[in-house]
Parts: sequence; structure tokens; C-alpha cells
Amino acid sequence: MKTIEIDDTESVLTTLVDDALNGNRCVITRHGEHAAVILSYNEYRRLEQAVPSLGWLLTTAPLEEDDLPVRKPARCRLLEL
Repeated sequence: MKTIEIDDTESVLTTLVDDALNGNRCVITRHGEHAAVILSYNEYRRLEQAVPSLGWLLTTAPLEEDDLPVRKPARCRLLEL
């Protein structure tokens, strides 16, 4: 994977996009720290769809009634008004 400083990206942006379309990602750094990644839109969509939402995981989990521990009742403080 190619790495390039953010200050140097303006002059080679077209090349970076062409590389991404050919499957070659590029890491953009700022002050020596990783800041962003250039990748093709198709790869981005593939990665985005690869991670299921928590809601989907909970609703489709093959859990039986006794798989999860029983919740303890919440402790409530009595307030004087």
C-alpha cells in the first residue's frame, strides 16, 4: 500500500484515484500520522456492507431463552422531595 503526505497529494490526485480504481489503496498521512485512505468506491461499498449493524446482529442471533443471564433489577435511590 502506497503512503503519501497530504501536502503532496494535490499534484498526484488523479494518479491516486486511478490506482484506487485498479485495487491499489493509498494511505494519506498528516504530520507523519495516518489520516485517511484512498480506495475505490466499489471497495468502500463492499467494506461498508461487510459489517452488520448491531440491531441486525441482535435480531438475527440464534439465541435460546436461557442463553443470556437474567438481568438484576436496577438499583434505585430513594429521593426525598
